[in-house]
Amino acid sequence: MLLKIARASLWNRRFSVLLTVFTIAVSVALLLAVERLRSETRRSFASTISGTDLIVGARTGPVQLLLYSVFRIGDATNNIRYASYEELAALPQVKWAIPISLGDSHQGYRVLGTTAAYFEHFRYGRQQALAFAAGTRFDGLQEVVLGYEVARRLGYDLGDSVVVAHGGGRHDIMKHDDAPFRVVGILAPTGTPVDRTLHVSLESIEAIHADWQSGVRIPRRAPTDGTDEHTAHDHDSHNHDSADHDSHDAHPPKPPQTLSAVFLGLNNRAAAFGLQRQINEYAGEPLLAILPAMTLSQLWSLTGVAESALLLVSACVVVAGLLGMLSALVTTLNERRREMAILRALGARPWQVGALLLLESASLALAGTLLGALAVTALLAALAPWLASSYGLFLQPLAFSLREAGLLGLVLAGGVVAGLVPALLAYHRSLADGLTLRT
Repeated sequence: MLLKIARASLWNRRFSVLLTVFTIAVSVALLLAVERLRSETRRSFASTISGTDLIVGARTGPVQLLLYSVFRIGDATNNIRYASYEELAALPQVKWAIPISLGDSHQGYRVLGTTAAYFEHFRYGRQQALAFAAGTRFDGLQEVVLGYEVARRLGYDLGDSVVVAHGGGRHDIMKHDDAPFRVVGILAPTGTPVDRTLHVSLESIEAIHADWQSGVRIPRRAPTDGTDEHTAHDHDSHNHDSADHDSHDAHPPKPPQTLSAVFLGLNNRAAAFGLQRQINEYAGEPLLAILPAMTLSQLWSLTGVAESALLLVSACVVVAGLLGMLSALVTTLNERRREMAILRALGARPWQVGALLLLESASLALAGTLLGALAVTALLAALAPWLASSYGLFLQPLAFSLREAGLLGLVLAGGVVAGLVPALLAYHRSLADGLTLRT
C-alpha cells in the first residue's frame, strides 16, 4: 500500500522528481566515471610490463631506471658495458635477456635499439606477447619496427623511409639523414609505451653513430649534395636493396659498446631477490637491479594524493546531489501537509507517514543511481575505442568491480539517510496541524 501511495505521490510531483533524479544520476555517473578511469589507468599502468623479473641499469634511483627503460621518460645517467650484459645473460639463473639502448628519437618518439629477443620475450598486460599488425621484425641494418601510435599518428606504412634524430626531444635538429631506416613492421596496439617507440637493431644504433663524436657529426662524413632526406626517401623507396647495401658498406655491423638497460627473465622467479643482491654488488661496474612490480607500486604511490583528491571531489558531488534531494523533499513538506493529514484521517499511523517519506527518498536515490550507472556505461561504451587508440586505456564498460558496487551501495545508503530528515519531520506533525491550514 505504501509503495502505491509513494508512486502516486511522486508521479503527482513528476517534474521536480525528474530534476532530483537527474541531479543524483549526474553525480553518480561522475563518481563512477572517475572510479572507472582511476582503476583502468592503474591497471594499464601496472600492465606496462610483465614477465620481466629484473631490470638492470647503471647505478641510479629505482624509479628513474624504471621511467627511462619502460616508460621512455628521461634518459639514463650512465650506460652499462655490453660485456656486463653478456656476463648477466650467461648467469645460470637467467633464462633470457633483452638489451636495450635509448638515446635517439623521431618527431618526439623514442628510438629503442634492441635484439630479436625483444619480440620473443617481452610481455605486457597479462603475459601478452607483442604482435604485428603488419610486416615483421627487423632482420638487418636500417630496418625499423614502429609502435602502433607512431605509425598511426605519423602516417607511416611498410616500406616508408624514416630518418631518426640524434638525442631526444620533439624537434629533430641533428638528423641521421645519411642513414634512413625502412619500415619493415608495425606492431599491434598494446596500450603501453611500446606503441610510442621505434624499434631498431643494436647494430643499427652503432652504425648511425659511426660518424658522430661527442654528439656531433664528424664534418668529413656529412651528407653530400643530392643525399638530403627527400632524395634519400626516394632512393630508399624505389631501391631498398641498394640502400641497404650502401649502408652496410658505409657502416659495417659491429658489437655495441654500451647499453641503457637490460631486461632479465629468470628460470625461477624465487631467485629474483638473490640475483638482485648479486647484481647490486657486481664488481665489474656499479649496477642497479630492480623488481619491476615493486618499483611500479612505488611509482604509482607518488600519484596517490592526486588520485584521492579526484575521488574526494566526486564524492562531494554525490553528497551535493543527495542534499539537493533532501532539500526538495523538505521544501515540499509544507505543501503536502493536507496530504499527510488526510492519510492520518484515513487511519495511517505517524510512523507510516514517516515511512512514506523514507520510501520516496529511497526510490529517488535508487532511480538516480540506476540511471547514473546506465549513463556512465553507455558513455564509456561510446568512448572506449577513442580512449584505447588515443590514451591506451582499454575500458570494459560492463565490468563493474566490487569497489564500484560498494560505492553505489553507499549512495543508496546516503539517500536513505537523507530521507530520514523529512520522514522524522512528517512523523512529528500532528493530524490537527494538517487539518488546520495556516494563513
